Amino acid sequence: MDAAEIMIETFPASPVDSRKDSRRRYVVILVLLFGSGVLSYVDRQTLSILKPTLKASLGMDESGYAFLVNIFTACYAVAYIGSGWLTDKIGSRRGLILFVSAWSLATIGCGLSTTMYAFVFCQALLGFAEPGQQPVAMRTLTLWTPLKVRGLTMSIVGAGGTVGSILAAPLIASLATHLNWHVAFIIPGVVGLAIGIVWWFIYRDPALPVQTASALATPPPAMPWSQLWRQRSLWGIVLARFISDPVWYFCLFWMPGYFQEQRGLSLQQSGFVGWIPFFAASIGGITLAGLSDRLGRHWQSPMLGRIRLLGILACFGPVAMLIPHMPNLPMTIFLLCIVAVVCLAWLNIIGPLVADVFPAGNAASVWGISGAFGATGAMIFNHQVGKITSAVGSANMFLVLGCLHLIAAAIIFGLVRKANPNPAP
Repeated sequence: MDAAEIMIETFPASPVDSRKDSRRRYVVILVLLFGSGVLSYVDRQTLSILKPTLKASLGMDESGYAFLVNIFTACYAVAYIGSGWLTDKIGSRRGLILFVSAWSLATIGCGLSTTMYAFVFCQALLGFAEPGQQPVAMRTLTLWTPLKVRGLTMSIVGAGGTVGSILAAPLIASLATHLNWHVAFIIPGVVGLAIGIVWWFIYRDPALPVQTASALATPPPAMPWSQLWRQRSLWGIVLARFISDPVWYFCLFWMPGYFQEQRGLSLQQSGFVGWIPFFAASIGGITLAGLSDRLGRHWQSPMLGRIRLLGILACFGPVAMLIPHMPNLPMTIFLLCIVAVVCLAWLNIIGPLVADVFPAGNAASVWGISGAFGATGAMIFNHQVGKITSAVGSANMFLVLGCLHLIAAAIIFGLVRKANPNPAP
């Protein structure tokens, strides 16, 4: 099913829209969510792309850079749980304007910083604000998107992050080279503020979730926060992301530096090739998320189709073990492309899986909780990357990376089932 078919689906009117106006609003909503995803990844990638420049300008060593990464990741992990809960409480309209404004101001603050302390503070604020974009997108798309194209639509919107990763390397490298590193932070921050303003005037919730409007008399009830934590499926998704997300965070925070420091590329050369794995991830992630929709229809169970596809993808995770042994740059990039596709396809499929398993009123909360655990796993792994590399070499680090998706797939298969909002007393 392609984009044209998505557009002719029946969408529920919002409280203030006709059906035709609602479709138009839906398209604008998708564009704004996509754009906010682009900006969020550009903003977080800027740190890794300018790693050598920032180390020299701010007077920090490798440990100082790892500290910056972990400050961002720790704040990101802590805020992720709260951002999902807050999004379900205040709604998508107020949620996105709050989060995108905060992280854009933090990004501008990074560009205006002249000391390490100021930069650390702004990175912490960026970490607190950025997690909100994904729970808002999860809640919005669960309310607005038909089930049979949910995976495809969520992956297209989610690809905004990957497009941001693709654009970040050449864009940030160009801004920093031709202007300075301060401007490379400030310009994306200003664009983010503009996206937030447009969202405030455009977004409205639909009168009913699209699946409810077409199939049910009343929407399934959202589970109380305390009951949500007792769901076995929540822990399956949480633990799977805790184990597998570090591989994606490695691609985001360490791969640009890997090209420069391990493969000997300059900043401009790294910008020239650094977008390739993210481009592959974007195309592969969208395609495979769409395939999960098709498999769900084939097996008459969207949840089952997505879980089985996650298992198949996990079998490709071990190619990461081969990366440090590649004799040339093209083969290294090719293997990094495979790893990036596995990572992003996993995230693109787990998103609609959450919407399949849990009521719409819990979607943002579940995504926020799982994202917090994923970021925590990444923070622990980031803390160990330098130690592992210094002590036993990069090969053993890639050995660990290659195993993580297989372990996560086993957890998904063992624990994830349809959530029950009304358990027997």
